[in-house]
Amino acid sequence: MRVLIKQAELMTMNREEAIFRGDLLIENDRIAKIGTELDERADKVIDGTGKTVIPGFIHTHIHLCQTLFRGQADDMELLDWLKKRVLPLEAAHDAESIYYSAMLGIGELIQSGTTSIVDMETVHHTDAAFQAMAESGIRVLSGKVMMDYGDDTPPLLREKTEVSIQQSVDLLEKWHGHDGGRIQYAFCPRFVVSCTEDLLTRVRDLAEQYDVRVHIHASENRGEIELVERERGMRNVLYLDHIGLASPRLILAHCVWLNEEERRVIKERGVKVSHCPGSNLKLASGIADVPALLDKGTAVSLGADGAACNNNLDMFNEMRLAAIIQKPACGPTAMRAREVFRMATIGGAEAMGLDQEVGSLEPGKKADLAILDLNDFHTYPSSEVDPISRMVYSATRADVETTIINGKIVMENRIMKTMDKKTVLQESNRSIQRLLKRVSKGAECTGSM
Repeated sequence: MRVLIKQAELMTMNREEAIFRGDLLIENDRIAKIGTELDERADKVIDGTGKTVIPGFIHTHIHLCQTLFRGQADDMELLDWLKKRVLPLEAAHDAESIYYSAMLGIGELIQSGTTSIVDMETVHHTDAAFQAMAESGIRVLSGKVMMDYGDDTPPLLREKTEVSIQQSVDLLEKWHGHDGGRIQYAFCPRFVVSCTEDLLTRVRDLAEQYDVRVHIHASENRGEIELVERERGMRNVLYLDHIGLASPRLILAHCVWLNEEERRVIKERGVKVSHCPGSNLKLASGIADVPALLDKGTAVSLGADGAACNNNLDMFNEMRLAAIIQKPACGPTAMRAREVFRMATIGGAEAMGLDQEVGSLEPGKKADLAILDLNDFHTYPSSEVDPISRMVYSATRADVETTIINGKIVMENRIMKTMDKKTVLQESNRSIQRLLKRVSKGAECTGSM
């Protein structure tokens, strides 16, 4: 299959961050050629006149299992949000509700131009989430959450260490590398508060053995840090470093409350940080000092977190927030648009270890991209305007017209191609009604992988 996009504005995010009007040829799953005027045969030609093509967005912290919980846990701080609402709802999940929660989230992500995600599921039924990922066409790094410790962990989510490890390895061996590597596995201990040291050190060893990423929350909330200090004797990042988990394969979500020593460890160990401004603001967790991390040369990317704590999974929203929330404290030049757009694209690819494959528009890379129509009131005038500034500060997800992942058109002219939108919406409503009834009755659900 050869797809030719003609005469579009191409925002490449290559090493030179070149932006020009030209053509882009897709052959099978990769970008074959980029040029000002390609004379190539194609099975499908897309007229890009007046349109903008960008590398697909890459969210590096998502919880697809929580998409059904949108609007169910508003106006709460993190630990109460978890204990009183989110963990009981996760415990109530069944395989069907996990599947439709994932589909609902993926549909929203694809509609807003996202092509890759780093996802963290719940304890049970993760196979159903991977099935949704396989069918939808999204590029994903995901794994079941691991929780074997904590008095506040619901009994249905608190695992035996051996079971948690075995189920994770089984899922890895089934799904890692699926569809030519479009789906990859990561070990996902939830956070230090809910994991024994035995589990965390075994995850460290298994991640090295299988050469996969580890995805964990860290230093999101002051109460969380106090718990870790009380139980482990040191702060989050220092503890993770102490047990040997801090390495280039580690992705830390949030990192709102870091001290200077922790920032040094993150930089020296090559740890990746996922900044989630929308979630951090809504849960009143705080504002991560991203400029301080970037000043040290730390790799920082962006994520929306889950719909239960953000209420949308829109990268346009995260980019705008990431740019503007730093300016009152750090000055108007802090977090420039170009820096933020990089975090949302090639920066996310670096966090996933896929920067040689995705994150920019370059020949030989995977064909993961979005086509936008920016011809509207909110994006004009278009003359004499920095295109990246226009993308970060003015564009919205409604401007995304077509999304292509792995060379496959998964949305065209706002019409989803890999899922039935009406069915997903209907089944999402049915699923959350079922889960809320289970939670209200306090009924125990049987958990299985």
